[in-house]
Formats: sequence, C-alpha cells, structure tokens
Amino acid sequence: MRSSPPDIAPIGIARLEGLRVALWGWGREGRAAYRALRRRLPAQPLTLFCSASEVDETRALDDAVLTVDTDASAERLSRFDVVVKSPGISPYRSEALGAAQRGTRFIGGTTLWFAENPDARAICVTGTKGKSTTTALLAHLLRAGGHRTALCGNIGMPLLELLDIESPPEFWAIELSSYQTRDVALSGVSPQIAVATNIFPEHLDWHGSEARYIEDKLALFVDAKPRIAILNGNDRTLAALDLPDSEVRFFGLLGGWHLRDDVVYRGEQAVFDTSGLPLPGRHNRGNLCAVFAAIEALGLDAAALAPHATSFQPLPHRLQTLGARDGITYVNDSISTTPHASLAALDCFRARRVAILVGGHDRGIDWRDFADAMRMQAPAVIVTLGHNGPKIHDLLTPIVNAGHFALAAATDLGEAVARARELLHGEGVLLLSPGAPSFGNYRDYTERGRHFASLAGFDPEAIASIPGLGIG
Repeated sequence: MRSSPPDIAPIGIARLEGLRVALWGWGREGRAAYRALRRRLPAQPLTLFCSASEVDETRALDDAVLTVDTDASAERLSRFDVVVKSPGISPYRSEALGAAQRGTRFIGGTTLWFAENPDARAICVTGTKGKSTTTALLAHLLRAGGHRTALCGNIGMPLLELLDIESPPEFWAIELSSYQTRDVALSGVSPQIAVATNIFPEHLDWHGSEARYIEDKLALFVDAKPRIAILNGNDRTLAALDLPDSEVRFFGLLGGWHLRDDVVYRGEQAVFDTSGLPLPGRHNRGNLCAVFAAIEALGLDAAALAPHATSFQPLPHRLQTLGARDGITYVNDSISTTPHASLAALDCFRARRVAILVGGHDRGIDWRDFADAMRMQAPAVIVTLGHNGPKIHDLLTPIVNAGHFALAAATDLGEAVARARELLHGEGVLLLSPGAPSFGNYRDYTERGRHFASLAGFDPEAIASIPGLGIG
C-alpha cells in the first residue's frame, strides 16, 4: 500500500500541480473540470477515465499530456493521488472504495470551485425536493433587487464553468445535490449561507443506504459549517440538527417566515399573498419562505423584494402544464423521483379527475406510504411503468376497490400515456409524476419529460430551457 498523498486541503487547483491527477467522467461536469485544470495547469499530465463511446470526442482535444483510459478499476484509480470525479459517480462504488483504501483522494468540481473562491458570498441550497425552484427563486429576487447574481450548480451550470470570469457577481445562488454537498466540506471552505428545504430518502443506489444519504446531505451543514444555516423547521431531521458552529434560522415555524393558507408571514406580520404566483403546489410556495429567510440573512429587505416573485418563470419538468388536447390537460412533473414527490403532485390536482403515471428506475425506495395514501385519496387512474412498475402495481392491486381507482400496467411511457388517455375518457389531467429516476430508459429526467411532451402532442423544444442560468 502506497502512502497517502500530501495534505492538500483546502484543495485548490494550484495544489494539484506535480501530483498524479485523474478525471473520472466526461459529462458536462467532467468537461468543465478538464477545462479548468487545463487553464491553470496547461502542462500538467492528466488521465481521463471515460466510456469507450466518449474516446473519439477526447481525441479532438489534441492534448499531448492527456491520457485516456476506459478501465476505471480500483487498481488503475489507485495509481493517482487525486481523482476529480463527476457527481454522478458514487464514491461508494467498489472500485472507488478500493482506490481510496490505497490512498487515492476523491473530490469533485464543487470542491475545486469553493477552494478557489473562499470569500464568495455563496448561498448553497440543498434538499430532497424543491432545491432547484428555491435556488432559481432566490436568484430571481436578488436580481430584481439590483444585485448581480449567479444561478449555477446542480441546476444546470457547473460551478467550474464560471471559475475564471472577469467580473464576479455579488451573490452566488448555488444548487447542490446530495452528490455534491460533501464536496463543499472537502474544500475546507465554509459557505456564507446554506439552505435545506427537506430531507427524505432518495438516491439510495448512489449512497448505498438511507442513513448514508442523510449523512452526505447534511455534510453541507455538519462538516462545511456554514456561517448561517437556514432549515425547514417542519422537517424532523433538520429540526433536530445540532450545529454549534453555525447560526441556525428556521423557516416554516410561527416565529419566522412561514405560510398560513396562501399568505407568507414573518412572525405575526403578513407579508405576501402567494395565491397568484406561478408556483403550483403548497410545497413550492412554502419554499418561498426559505428564499425570504436567505435574503434576510444577507442583510437585505426580503419583504420589499417579495412582489417580484410574481414575475418568476417556473422551471421546466416541475409540475409543468403543457396544455390541453381533446379535453385532457397534460402536466409534466418528470423531476419527480420519489413517492413523496408524486404525492405532492397529486395534492395540487385534488379537485380534478387525474390519471398519474408512476414508476421508473428501481433504486430500492419503499412505496408503501404511497400505497397507504391511495386507500384514502387516490386519483381516478394510476398507471405503473418502468423497472419498479411491477412492484408498485403489486402494492396497489389489493387496495384498488378500497381506493376506488382504476389501475393499469404499461411496459413503457408511450403505452402508459395511451392507457391513461383511454381510462380518462376524454376528461381530466394526465400527470407524469413518476416518483422514480429515469435511468435505463432515458439519459435523465429532462429527456423523459421531453418524450412525454412529444407523446402528448406538444413541442419538446419549447419546454426545455431553464431561464436565468449563469450570471445576471
């Protein structure tokens, strides 16, 4: 076993010079990491681990000191001091664990960015659900107040794509997935503000267990030690956190920013009526309280900025109404990757006749809470599909009569849409809220949402863009 690499925390790019460095993954995050390293370390030998299908693309780089390898085994990874891996690659894979045991250190692009920007006024937003909309709302309101703000991170713009900009923004609104939260702690930097919307099981295939998912998610607060932590006081896991190194502020509770019916309150003061906002679902309007709490934590007047929420453009694939065809309204909630998200989506259409499509990649999440909810308040139609579709179908079959809903199974999304359309009989809402990832059949949830739009008869190109990414 070779010795561990020298202590390089916080891990800035300059500290990588002279070390044995590899990149693992060639998606957008991987490409951003490569460009950042090459700008700062043009002569540094690098090895890229990627798929065989990506090798031809790397040849176009014409990089004489880049080695490309398609075998990311533990033995090969262990030859490097530091591996900069893409977020989608789990550090709990056997090959990563094997290399780590031999001294290889795994970090992400998020680690490098924070190490290079220790003084950035960063507001990091995470949570199982609602983090993208919360981050985008935050950037929108800050910009409306005249503050130059970056909207970046997991929402669709890797941080390293904004590494060497000439004029940095005043604020950084950064979405972080559970794949990235620990990377902030690894940077050695404490962000100014960190926000958590909620915590419940997700991405168990990446993290390995529910306990590890929660631990990794909370690393942004426990290990990164933000100066101010803004937490959902109605979430039992978040409410129980002990953060002695951070100032903790709760939203969702009566003493702070909270929602009563459709009105946002600051303590006992009514501040803003959300009923006219383009934010479907009470959970989305509730996350506006997190945004106001973050703005206030920056020392700004959140109440003065609140009316600008009316001009917010909702993000695609999140309870996105596509339009109506032949009496049926189509709603794209492809971002839904947990049963809790599917339940929240159904709650938005409680007064309507609904057919919901559920199922996708099976990552071991328990659907019994969803099934129990269907006993009391089920939609008109449930169509199951995907790898975990049969499991969900089996859970629902015994309660069809009690829940008074029609149940159907489909092999793919096209068949699911057709069956739902048939069972709605030309009236109601056809809701794609699968409660499961898209892996296996689609590249990501956006491709799944685009396919749904196409099946429904709408232009997929018209629904795809996230407004405001980058600096504005």
